[in-house]
Amino acid sequence: MSANIYINNGRKDRSKEKSLTELFNDSAKKRGQKVTQAKPKIAKTDPVKKRVVKSSSKTVTAIKQTVTKDEQQWLVDPWILLLSMILIALGIIMVGSASVSIADRNNGEPFYYLYRQLTATGLGFVLGALVLFTPMKFWQKSGPLILFIGLVLLVAVLIPGVGREINGSARWIPLGVFNLQVSELIKLAMVIYLAGYLVRHNENVKTNLKGFLMPMIVLSVVGVLLLMEPDLGATVVISATALGMLFLGGVRLWQFAILILLMGLAMYLLIVLEPYRMERLQSFMNPWEDPFNSGFQLTQSLIAFGRGEMTGVGLGNSIQKLFYLPEAHTDFLFAVLAEELGGIGAITVIALFAALVVRIFVVARQADAANKFFAAYLMFGIAIWIGLQAFVNIAVNMGVLPTKGLTLPLMSYGGSSMMIMCVAIALVLRAEHETRFKYQMGSQFWQLFSRGNKTDKQQNYPDKGVAV
Repeated sequence: MSANIYINNGRKDRSKEKSLTELFNDSAKKRGQKVTQAKPKIAKTDPVKKRVVKSSSKTVTAIKQTVTKDEQQWLVDPWILLLSMILIALGIIMVGSASVSIADRNNGEPFYYLYRQLTATGLGFVLGALVLFTPMKFWQKSGPLILFIGLVLLVAVLIPGVGREINGSARWIPLGVFNLQVSELIKLAMVIYLAGYLVRHNENVKTNLKGFLMPMIVLSVVGVLLLMEPDLGATVVISATALGMLFLGGVRLWQFAILILLMGLAMYLLIVLEPYRMERLQSFMNPWEDPFNSGFQLTQSLIAFGRGEMTGVGLGNSIQKLFYLPEAHTDFLFAVLAEELGGIGAITVIALFAALVVRIFVVARQADAANKFFAAYLMFGIAIWIGLQAFVNIAVNMGVLPTKGLTLPLMSYGGSSMMIMCVAIALVLRAEHETRFKYQMGSQFWQLFSRGNKTDKQQNYPDKGVAV
């Protein structure tokens, strides 16, 4: 609206109109009063004021529209968050149900393991919240350091007096409140390191053998240390996850095929040269041949599936958890779930894991399309890790694979596993958040720790997109 208001002076020619100032001066002349002159500054700045106000109005409107649009979006992916929370909640319920008898016998408290699982979940949420507000560039820069810390802990767990041995395996470092299972930490460390490596050396991975061999050397060192514990299950999961990430990174097919053959040969030798692994394999092929010795665990798990049928015996009514099925609240939690909730409950859990993995793959592809390559590789690695470990655990419970000491992600009892899984999911949520938002959560907080640089120096890398 114009700053001057015009009024018709009564003439027939309406194009000739006078402002209030001109009418006031005409009246003053007739009365012999002093004429008021319009200030030149106001006259000169009037049009400028109108333009500034007009421009500011558009800017404010655009900002309001942008804020409103962003406010209607979730800060993190709601599907990943929802699926993860459902699996965690269902896992807590089943841990409480499956561990009642053994907790009462070993500790005199029926809900001993349930309370510890709730504590671990709470700590996992706290760690996840910290990770959620940490930029991806921090993890990209810290990947080698995190891997180095993991390797140091893998060596420390083998030192007598430092590592704690349970059931013949030295996999834990006692930290007072809980025991840290180093193999869980090294899984996450390898995923973060490989994601950063594929971004930094993507062209070398695609074109020459040197870029392919470097992560294989690191993987070999990690595998040897894990086998010294021994922990073949974690070695398989880490190796398969690394292979999947390298394949997505564009490694040449013949190199990938040779690596698969070498790993298959190594797995065969590891099974043949260790009598207890060979015994597990033989009992897996026919567990009913010796149902009270080598095939005891698997036969009891299959009985649990048979008792559950489609609808289950009801929550808390499992018989197999009453000292029949070993490790009912850890490695064989899925068998107890199938007995109490039936085939419907088991299929639901499988569907939840499948939906979670597929959704992570979807947002990873979106990150790759947005040139967020580190975030894309990281999410691909975590999706492969979760999907593969869940598949192996469920297959072992159903007798499809030989018995391995792998927990069901987000569900089985285990403080280290739960906390690391919470951190992994938080990393996925953070990576997805940075894909959609230019100004991320916690960016102002982390700027306080920058070394006086107002703008971060971004590294320029060659083509680093996902190859397939």
